[in-house]
Amino acid sequence: MAEAATDIEEVPKKPSKLPLILALIVALAGGGGVFFAIYSGMILGGDGAGAATHAEEVQDPFVAPDVVYVPVDPMVISLGKASEGRHLRFTANIEVPSNQEANVTKVVPRIVDVLNGYLRALRMEDLEDPAALVRIRSQMLRRIQVVTGPDAVSDLLIVEFVLN
Repeated sequence: MAEAATDIEEVPKKPSKLPLILALIVALAGGGGVFFAIYSGMILGGDGAGAATHAEEVQDPFVAPDVVYVPVDPMVISLGKASEGRHLRFTANIEVPSNQEANVTKVVPRIVDVLNGYLRALRMEDLEDPAALVRIRSQMLRRIQVVTGPDAVSDLLIVEFVLN
């Protein structure tokens, strides 16, 4: 029996995981330190030539593009039976190149008609989606460009989009 007791006691110990954990922590800290040194310019960079070029770029004056904003008359659109008598108030400006202002101004009533038809066809679920305004704006811009031609209108700027 004495031999059986000594056999049970001689079970080998499991190796410690402490050195592995310490090596992992040191590797992460070293990697973070190297990343910071490179990112901040302490290593492999930091010469004054790049900073001087960047300073020159920042000092360039702002030059406004040669565009004109044609206002679209404010619209109030009823949203149908499912929306329980709710209305959408919509106001926008159309960004056009300055040489196209007269041409676009002539067709503003047609643009209002196209926008009114599109907005009237929207469902309440379409308007309540948080990403809806971006999608609706791109759809309206595309419809305006169909009416005016692709080069006559640069952008559509929504001034007011309120559900009552």
